Amino acid sequence: MADDKTNLAAIEAEVAPAAEPVADASGKPDKMAGIPDTSHRNLTLILDIPLRVAVELGRTKMVVNDLLNLGQGSVIELNKLAGEPMEVLVNDKLVARGEAVVVNEKFGVRLTDIISPSERVEQLK
Repeated sequence: MADDKTNLAAIEAEVAPAAEPVADASGKPDKMAGIPDTSHRNLTLILDIPLRVAVELGRTKMVVNDLLNLGQGSVIELNKLAGEPMEVLVNDKLVARGEAVVVNEKFGVRLTDIISPSERVEQLK
């Protein structure tokens, strides 16, 4: 387990963002600027890996009988209060919190709090 923590700390140190992003040929900031070439190649291998991102509005528990009695217009009471931040989960791990917004008639989430890398590492335990 100690080796895992050491390896994770080494990876975090390698992928720390550069102080000033450099623009690439398209004018967009180069996310890989300041990362050593070997790390850059290693990171490029994982950039296309799909991740499952979910935004959780709230949770509740109910018995099967209550579930079966639900119908159109039923209201399910959740454990969160109105206005409380929603949780952004990546592969079931909390990475951020945010508030609901509407963008081009679609729901979105404005991130208000990013979980620190050390907190994310703690979640892995």
